[in-house]
Amino acid sequence: MLRWLWLTLVVVALDQLSKHYVVGVFELYERVPVLPMFDFTLAYNTGAAFSFLSDASGWQRWFFAAVALGVSVMLVLWLRSLKSGERWLAIALALVLGGALGNLYDRIVLGHVVDFILVYYQQYHFPAFNIADSAITVGAFMLIIDALRNRESKNESET
Repeated sequence: MLRWLWLTLVVVALDQLSKHYVVGVFELYERVPVLPMFDFTLAYNTGAAFSFLSDASGWQRWFFAAVALGVSVMLVLWLRSLKSGERWLAIALALVLGGALGNLYDRIVLGHVVDFILVYYQQYHFPAFNIADSAITVGAFMLIIDALRNRESKNESET
């Protein structure tokens, strides 16, 4: 099912184009309201999800890059092993792979991940994120749904 790698490339392209635009137009931490509870901003994340380990001394850049590279290789191998009827799973894996590669590029080339989407409610702010993070999240939810559907199918076939 490597034919779904086009979706991975679309995610990487949209992610990198949007980051390039935001970096060129916004000052660091500048906020532009888009909708109530939704702004664009420019933030750099040297850590992982939710800025985990962002205050470490720098080793985390290469650690998270290595993890992303390893996961990406695993995802390509998994995609390659899928049967033609496993479209949902292939799409999920392609989305996660695209997100991982988008953020991996940032880590290796820039030394940090560019985030620019800010969602909040009153004084409660969700950490800023980007298109790559969104693709990973959507793909992960699709993987969970696939696993639950397969579990349900297995339980039905056993009864």
